[in-house]
Amino acid sequence: METFTIIREISGELEMQQLGSRIARILHSGQVIALKGPLGVGKTTLVRAILRSLGVTGAVRSPTYNLVESYTECGLNLHHFDFYRFSDPVELEEAGFRELFSSDAVCIVEWPENAAEFMPNPDLTIEIHYVGVGRQVRISTDRVNQDLLDYI
Repeated sequence: METFTIIREISGELEMQQLGSRIARILHSGQVIALKGPLGVGKTTLVRAILRSLGVTGAVRSPTYNLVESYTECGLNLHHFDFYRFSDPVELEEAGFRELFSSDAVCIVEWPENAAEFMPNPDLTIEIHYVGVGRQVRISTDRVNQDLLDYI
């Protein structure tokens, strides 16, 4: 399947918030978003920006220790996962998270490679990398979802 990619240069938190706002506009139930990048690069900051754009006003915590934080007050059934601590993809199955990846939910997953064989194929893959003092964000999708990139 063909892959389509856009690349954005992000120079600060305001631009990351703007990107999060654009991503929030394209979210709908059934989507899986994979977030990749090294520790501290801004994956949770991007998710926080998405949630703020969706109207979440309460605390937006990193799910590093709980593994998942769920939000329903944003008009979506949104689950934010962090699989950094997974050492074996079987842990996703054993944790009972598979049922959260459903057609009535949006799932945003940090460190998806740690649960790859048990995760559905993502609709969007967002890779964030350090570039000098800024970030480079690479957003990829397949041909079926290529129209999503027009809004980002």
